[in-house]
Amino acid sequence: MFRFRLLVTSYAVSAYGNYLNLIALSLFSYEVTGTAFGIGAVMALRLLAGVVAGPIAGAVGARVGRRGVMIGADAAQATAMAVLAVCGARTPLWVLGCVVVVLGAGNTFFSVALRSAVPVMVGQEGRAHANGLLVTARSLATVLGFASAAPVIAYGGYGTAFAVNAASFVVSGAALLVLRPRTEEESSGESTEPVEPGGFTRAWAGVPALVLGLVALRGTDALASSSHNVALPVVAEIAEASDPALYMSRFWAAWAVGTVLAHQVLKRGGKARGERAFALGTCAMSCSFVLAFTGLPAVALMVAAAAAGFADGWTEIVYTSRLQATGDRERGRLFGLSATAEQAGFALGTVVAAAALESLSPLTVVALFHGVAVCGALALLLASRAGRVDRKTTGLSYTRDEPMCTAPTEEEGTHGTRTGDGRLPGA
Repeated sequence: MFRFRLLVTSYAVSAYGNYLNLIALSLFSYEVTGTAFGIGAVMALRLLAGVVAGPIAGAVGARVGRRGVMIGADAAQATAMAVLAVCGARTPLWVLGCVVVVLGAGNTFFSVALRSAVPVMVGQEGRAHANGLLVTARSLATVLGFASAAPVIAYGGYGTAFAVNAASFVVSGAALLVLRPRTEEESSGESTEPVEPGGFTRAWAGVPALVLGLVALRGTDALASSSHNVALPVVAEIAEASDPALYMSRFWAAWAVGTVLAHQVLKRGGKARGERAFALGTCAMSCSFVLAFTGLPAVALMVAAAAAGFADGWTEIVYTSRLQATGDRERGRLFGLSATAEQAGFALGTVVAAAALESLSPLTVVALFHGVAVCGALALLLASRAGRVDRKTTGLSYTRDEPMCTAPTEEEGTHGTRTGDGRLPGA
């Protein structure tokens, strides 16, 4: 587990660079294009690259190894950011376009490979604990990246911000090269969860329909989340015109605290029921985000943001752990499909939410978008209940209850130097 924690640390460094770059690249895009439309076009291009990369990420990981995919993604993104740091204000528009395509596709390839490899690194029993560590690392990196963006850009310029991001990718890639985590199964195993004949409908290459329902809800949740990401700066300007950045910092800091607490609760004995836990968590998250936009005082706002963060962290851990319970062959394709659904949902939501804010209040927009997510969650709950009733009528006693807190011991972890199936151990 010690080696996996080192990998998590390198992942946190990379995530910090990404969130620092998210702000820096947006501002830099405006400087290069000169229009607000240009910023949107650059962001759309980045998201589109991620959407396109999703369906093929799993197949590439199966062919060249997940660790190789992660190292390649880090190397490509580090090179792209180094080019941007060197070119600076002289960056041609076509170079900026190429860079954001590399960033969008690289992030998807890395994410799919990492999430698919976690069960191999730490074992199936330790996957939820490992996912919690990754969620915690990303949450802290989000806050630090957003908080440090302004001073880094102010004192060092965009070149420094891009160089820091490039260095963060180098740290991540170097950790994978040195630690050599095992990321491939010894052999193609079947799903770790038993599948009863007639238990539920099979679809998409034999994957249970309820699992595909999880992926669909995840995409809907991403669409809903785009609304509060777009609306929050607007609310910050209205609520605290003198210092909107401070308003947003408080919000995201409280959100990050909530995600960390979710991991701590699950680690200390929480249990999850797969689809139901994810659906209920999605409802709680949506309600909390809507509440945060009702004009609450500062303390109540931070409580609502923390509650949203807790539900966000909970659903992330439950969702990822559930998809990781599938067989090694299906896992990569599922996470590729998930990446496509999430980024497509967020991209579509960003465009629609921005247009809706021209005529509707932030609260109305956030409530409408998250209302769609709640409806999707309720539909998944009904489908899950129907599947449970069907299992009872067939006399099967299978249950989805599983401990979500088990941390792998050093003996259980499989993140050593073995290559598993003989290919380069990859992400």
